[in-house]
Amino acid sequence: VTESTLPDPEPRDDPALDRWITTGDLDELLREVDRRADRGDWDGVVIVANRARAATERGHQLWPAATFAEYRMALSAPPPWAAAVVEAGYLAPGPLTEVVAQDHTFAELAGALPAGPARVQVAQERVLRGEVVADDVAGDLPGALRQWEPAYALARYRPNDEASADAPERIRTVEPVPIDAGVTAAEAPDAADGARALGDAVRHWRSASDGRVASAGVEGTAADAVAAVLSSRGVPLSARWVSVTVADAVALLAWAAASGGARGRRRGAATGRFEAWWVLATLTAQDDDWPVDPGPAAADLRWWMWEPGAHAGDVEPGWVCRLAVEDPLDGLAWALDATDRLIETPTDGPGPDPLPSLP
Repeated sequence: VTESTLPDPEPRDDPALDRWITTGDLDELLREVDRRADRGDWDGVVIVANRARAATERGHQLWPAATFAEYRMALSAPPPWAAAVVEAGYLAPGPLTEVVAQDHTFAELAGALPAGPARVQVAQERVLRGEVVADDVAGDLPGALRQWEPAYALARYRPNDEASADAPERIRTVEPVPIDAGVTAAEAPDAADGARALGDAVRHWRSASDGRVASAGVEGTAADAVAAVLSSRGVPLSARWVSVTVADAVALLAWAAASGGARGRRRGAATGRFEAWWVLATLTAQDDDWPVDPGPAAADLRWWMWEPGAHAGDVEPGWVCRLAVEDPLDGLAWALDATDRLIETPTDGPGPDPLPSLP
């Protein structure tokens, strides 16, 4: 539990806990966390967390009990206990800044939250859930959703450490991308920053999971950018797409940036929103003016979601984020092709984003 944010609980005679710690009974410790949390004994949950962590430092593998205790506090405890753990929980199902924001308001938590990045993350998670917070505590992004923004996909956390975050509804691609197979657009230096920003938003699908991420920035059209990505993969230069709004594109990109992909740890919806805003600012050449609201300028770009292949088929299962963007004024275009390990059974939509469960 974060130091200095919560007083140490009063010592108590706890022979059962002593026995479970001494024998390393992890299963019973996890059950005891649930029992204490369910009856509202949050000081008791803190005691289990502290004892389990101390035992771990002595060589006993009881850290899952401490992690689970922090998760239960973030999710369900009153604000003083919930706020105390927002910087902890590295191995929890998701960032505790996101967990705590599910059922606590920022107004309730503000007086107990420690200063620093975690406080900003909690504020932004609450903004995503419709709360308006002061801009001076919201970091680089505004303390309220802008009119052009989508309804962001949010994770759902449960007391038994289960969590899920569905992708935005996939829009079926129906139109062929007009690729000229005989012409290969050159990578454009002026588009390099945008290509890098697109790839960086989902780089964790590759670095922390089993995914593949490719992006391209060209002088030309969005079709040229899609062709450049396909060419880099060595696959046939055929694809189909559908025109979408900037809100549709932001919803998909923010979900992907927040998601851990198939195997990685979830990064949180606040991180997803930040990454999407940064991409928009870079594509509209406003990154040097950061922080800035990139929405109005991004609405002047043309956006598509796309898929490889000439013929529409079943919606591709798994973790997929493919976007194409065109700036008709400057003659630049970009494409992103990000996928992660596909689920085995095709479904009518993208698979849920399963968050790593606590041991």
